[in-house]
Amino acid sequence: MQSYLFETEEHSALRAQVRRFAAREIAPHANEWEEAEEFPRDLYARAAEAGVLGVGYPESYGGGGGDLSHVVVACEEMILAGRSVGTCVGLGSHGIAIPPILRVGTEAQRQRFAAPVIRGEKISALAITEPGGGSDVANLRTRAERDGDHYVINGSKTFITSGVRADLVTVAVRTGGPGHGGLSLIVVERGTEGFSVGRKLKKMGWWASDTAELVFENCRVPAANLIGDENAGFIAIVMNFAIERVFLAAQCVAIATLAYQESIAYARERQAFGKSLTGFQVVRHKLAEMATRIAAARALTGEVVTRCLRDGDGPALAGLAAMAKNTATDACSFVCDEAVQVHGGYGYMREYLVERLYRDARLYPIGGGTREIMNEIVCKTEGY
Repeated sequence: MQSYLFETEEHSALRAQVRRFAAREIAPHANEWEEAEEFPRDLYARAAEAGVLGVGYPESYGGGGGDLSHVVVACEEMILAGRSVGTCVGLGSHGIAIPPILRVGTEAQRQRFAAPVIRGEKISALAITEPGGGSDVANLRTRAERDGDHYVINGSKTFITSGVRADLVTVAVRTGGPGHGGLSLIVVERGTEGFSVGRKLKKMGWWASDTAELVFENCRVPAANLIGDENAGFIAIVMNFAIERVFLAAQCVAIATLAYQESIAYARERQAFGKSLTGFQVVRHKLAEMATRIAAARALTGEVVTRCLRDGDGPALAGLAAMAKNTATDACSFVCDEAVQVHGGYGYMREYLVERLYRDARLYPIGGGTREIMNEIVCKTEGY
């Protein structure tokens, strides 16, 4: 398996650490948890104890330290060794829910909301997407009106990863006028009156990851739960999106790599017309094209990580992250499709991993901002 150019011996040690955890705690149960459409809640605590959940987070909040490069490497190894995309993305939902709190929240909010999640004691989710909004974040409608020492929230969210069992949700709300200038972020905790899970959603892929609709009906939340300044949430959301897209690109590289590895193993073993499938040029060329596209996606994803660590996550990162996401999702979709083809009829059977990876891959050109939105971001950052 190839590695990212930024990797050091420290990253290699982290890979080994995550690989041991995922191979021991996830892989043996991957099919069972995917079919059950959930994984045990105590997996969060076990991941924290193993030093996996807190990768990339400050030690002062229970994390293990490290930066974006360490998170990307851990993410990849979790999927490769765990063999369940749904479990891995569900286990990592704090990766998009907690950063805004750490970035713009108060120290009291970091200790109250972020630390228990990083320690594996609570589950967190990020709620931005709405039933009628999709990628149109600037025009979201969930409203939060100030009422004394509280905000009263009304509206709904959908496609929320870990939304069913999250203990706290970082929610994007409208506290001001129309457009991006009226948005804020506020944390809503499980058990808050007026906050409920509408339903658990049935998905094409990512089965082990719970996905929910959330409903807010006159939900009263303490004003102290506001993250950052009122009406200043859009900047935090955009910065969070850029990093999320790097994570999604890295996940795509990992999924494609896993599908590629499965295809090589199958092609070497499967006999047809008196020889293995790798004895046929057409199959070897398929594998070569798969390897090439994975390498290209890995290179661009690694470039984004390197630039982010060097220059920070400013506006320039948004365009490059969008490019990386599109490149990686295209590679992942192509590789998973070819993996099914290499497996032939068995690739269509649910007992084979590539069938599940094919379904899992379809989310990535949609989630975290659609492919079309990514192209618009590239247009803006390129100045046309």
